[in-house]
Amino acid sequence: MDVRIEESWGAVLSEVFDKQYFKDLVAFVKSEYKTQTIYPPGKLIFNAFDQCPLDQVKVVILGQDPYHGPGQAHGLSFSVRPGVPFPPSLLNIFKEIKSDLGIDMPPNGDLTRWAKQGVFLLNATLTVRNGQAGSHQKRGWEEFTDSVIHTISEKRSHVVFLLWGAYAGKKAELIDEKKHLILKAPHPSPLSAHRGFFGCKHFSKANAYLESKDIEPIKW
Repeated sequence: MDVRIEESWGAVLSEVFDKQYFKDLVAFVKSEYKTQTIYPPGKLIFNAFDQCPLDQVKVVILGQDPYHGPGQAHGLSFSVRPGVPFPPSLLNIFKEIKSDLGIDMPPNGDLTRWAKQGVFLLNATLTVRNGQAGSHQKRGWEEFTDSVIHTISEKRSHVVFLLWGAYAGKKAELIDEKKHLILKAPHPSPLSAHRGFFGCKHFSKANAYLESKDIEPIKW
C-alpha cells in the first residue's frame, strides 16, 4: 500500500503503514473521500510531514481535529489558508505571541512559515467530514499519530512539545522528558484560553530552550 509522505518520515513509519489498523484506516478514509465532503483535500492530509521533515523538527504543536468548515483545513494544526478569517483558537495564539514577544498579528493565518522553520503542526486526527467535528476520531488516526509522537521522542533530541488542553496534555506519556521540553497549558479556544493559555509564554520559553541547546529559535 502506497502512502505518499515525505521521505524521512516514510523511512521511519514504513512498519506502521504495514499494520492492519493502518490499512483499515486508509480503506475507510478513501471511501469517505469518495462519498462525503472531507477536509483537508486528499493531497494535503500529510502536509505537516511534507513541510517539516523529521530531521528538522524543533517544536511540536498538537491539535485534535482538522477544521471542518469549507476552505479552512490544509493539513497543519491550527493553520488556515491565506484569505480565510482567523478561527478563534488561532486568533488567541496570535494574541499570546503579541503579549509574549511583542510580535504583531500576521496578515494571514497560514502557519506554513512556522513549519518551514521546524514547527511540526500535527493534528491527532488527520481528516474530518464537512461540518462534523470528530467524525473521523477512533478510526485509527490517533494510533498513527501517537506512534509519530513516540518516533519524534525516540529519534530526535531537544524538541519542544507544546501541549494545549487536556487532550494534548495526555500525550506527554509518549515523550521522553529527559531528552525534550514539555510545556502544557489550557487550550487556546475562547472557552479555556483565559484559564492559563493567556500568559503561558510558551513561545518565548520554547525559543529560550532551543537557544540553550544551540538550536536556531523560531521566528514566531
